[in-house]
Amino acid sequence: MGALYSEKQRFRQWWLVLLISLPTLFFCVMAVGQFFFGIVLGDNPMSNNELIIAFSVNLILLVLFFSARLETHIEKDCIRLRFFPFHFSFRSYSRDDIANAYVREYKPIAEYGGWGIRGFGKNRAFNVSGNQGLQLEFTDGRKILIGTLNPSEMNVAALKFLGKKSA
Repeated sequence: MGALYSEKQRFRQWWLVLLISLPTLFFCVMAVGQFFFGIVLGDNPMSNNELIIAFSVNLILLVLFFSARLETHIEKDCIRLRFFPFHFSFRSYSRDDIANAYVREYKPIAEYGGWGIRGFGKNRAFNVSGNQGLQLEFTDGRKILIGTLNPSEMNVAALKFLGKKSA
């Protein structure tokens, strides 16, 4: 298709990896201790079934976290994005529906409440890390911000997408 710009991003912040991994590790250690060594924690320990469920839920969250990725493609006639595993197919936004597109700095927590798929209604964000993104403004008033780790390259592609020359 000849994309003007392509980018794949993943959650790889050390503090987030630690935050997501610790509960899974905790339940894994508890399960090994309880199943194989008969060691239980606390006065009211979890049953084997509860421990299996807690470990499984945490493991599923860990797998979702490590498989999550934001994919962005700017092509001549559309911008496509997918936030896997939440979007199995790409969402496509036609140039005819986009009034303006530009890269801007934003405040992830203050404007959108953090990273991921954020926002409601007419103002949404798809971001993984950082504070730079492609702001899409649609003819119907909607706005979508797509995070990027390469703002300069994305800005050049957005200008080409809109049919403007770079400054």
